[in-house]
Order: sequence, then structure tokens, then C-alpha cells
Amino acid sequence: MIKTDRLYKTFGKIQAVDDVSLHVEDKDIFGLVGPDGAGKTTLMRMICGLMTPSRGSVHILGKNLDKHDEIKSYLGYMPQKFSLYGDLTVMENIHFIASLYGLDNHTYKKRVEEILQITNLMPFKDRFADHLSGGMKQKLALTCALVTRPQILVLDEPTYGVDPESRKEFWRILYRLNQEGVTILVSTPYMDEADLCKKIAFINQGKIVGVDTPVNLKKKFVYKIFELSSELKAVKEIKKISSVIDAYFYGNKIHITVTEENFLKAALEEMMLTPFSIKEIPPSMEDVFVFMAEKR
Repeated sequence: MIKTDRLYKTFGKIQAVDDVSLHVEDKDIFGLVGPDGAGKTTLMRMICGLMTPSRGSVHILGKNLDKHDEIKSYLGYMPQKFSLYGDLTVMENIHFIASLYGLDNHTYKKRVEEILQITNLMPFKDRFADHLSGGMKQKLALTCALVTRPQILVLDEPTYGVDPESRKEFWRILYRLNQEGVTILVSTPYMDEADLCKKIAFINQGKIVGVDTPVNLKKKFVYKIFELSSELKAVKEIKKISSVIDAYFYGNKIHITVTEENFLKAALEEMMLTPFSIKEIPPSMEDVFVFMAEKR
């Protein structure tokens, strides 16, 4: 459905996207994961034809985006920042977007009712956009992206800053759309959302550093992870222990990545001035991503 071939984007001396080749297959939920400034938005804007690559090409449904501008009609794009009109109601915003795409009234009315049911916005159709919660604004933006019934949805951090319950509901909607045949490319800073994707790509400093299913990425992680509970937050000291690759805060605990565990507990017992507990845990997506980011 989407193929990028050696995409580059340069802004002056900044290499925002660096030699990115991706393949998003039909009916994928493909996650693009990376820290702020990693190049996610720039990459998505090039995929949607909103930004011209410095080098490389984008193919949508097998057609070169540069040579077949009409292929953009198969895409629905939802930017990270809410960009609809706060002084228009939910219905007025949707009608405005539909008119931009030239939808006739019959088609528009049929589609809008169906989409409002999917996104649970029907009870709020006459509310001004400025009076919606953060989660409801995101659902309105999704509704507008869906009004043309795109085959491919490109969503740039759609749940950023949204409360956890609204995030869950938003992902339930995405799963329903995917089951109905929509291919989804979504970027996210949240590792729990990365776990919900069928395939993910880690991007850091403009480069793709890993692509696979969440399960396979965790299976391929060759090091051991230990979770440390202690009142002493001695991350810098822990990093100095032989065989420790990395140590970082994970909530109120510390995750320690090691090549082997033989001397870890003994070294911690020498270092710690307060009681502590430590146990081996399976790697999470956040552990995998931290390791990949550190490698870069």
C-alpha cells in the first residue's frame, strides 16, 4: 500500500529524514515510533505528498506519488496539531472538509452519519469544536479524515496529550476501521500503543533503526533486563557496574540492561545503603526502544 524508497529530507544542515525505506502492507496497522524530533512528522508529510523529498520516492498503491497526484485521494491524513475551526460546530467542520473534496450532499449525509456513529460523536454534533475535550477533538479530526472513505489513514501522533481512557477508545476505533479494511500508518510516542500495532518501525535522528512485529522485536532482544526497587536512585553508579549496558528510570523503579547477571546482585549489595529488591523481567517495547536509541 505504501512504499518509500531511500527517502531523504534536508533542512539546511539538518538531516531530518535519512535514507528511509519502508513497506506498509495492505490492512497493516503500522506504527512509527520515535522521540520528539526523530523525523516522524517530516516522513509522514512526504508520504502524504505535503512535502517534497530531497531525494527518494514514495509509492502509494503501486504508483509514484510524484507522477500520479490523484493517488492522494486514497489517503486520509490527520496531523498532530488540531487544525479544525473552533468557532464551527462538529457538523460544520465535517461539512466544510467534505465540500473541499467535492462530495455531493447525498454521499456526504450517508457517510457522515456512519462515521459519527463509529467515533461516538453523534450526541455532540452541534457542539462548537472549541468546547470539546482533547479526546473528542481528536475524534473530530479523525472523522474529518474519514469523510472521503480513504483506503489508507496516516495519523501523526493522534493521541498525544490525550487522557488514557480517551486513548483506549481512540484505538478501539482504529481497530474497528482496520477490521473493515483500512490500512493505518500511525506515529506514536507511547510504547503501550506501539504494542498495539501489527508492525513497528523505530526512527531516531531521521534513520530507521529497526522494523518488525512487537513480539519479534522483544524476542530478538539479546540482553537481560532487571527491575530494581530501591529508595536509592543511583542510576549513574549502576551504569559503572561491570556487564551493565544501561540503567534508566522506569516509573519509580530502575531498569538495568546487562550482558550477564553473575556479579550484578553482589555489586548492588556493595553499593546500596538501603534495602532493595531486584528481579529479572521480560523486555518491554520501551526497553527495546531505549536500547536502540542509545545505539544511535
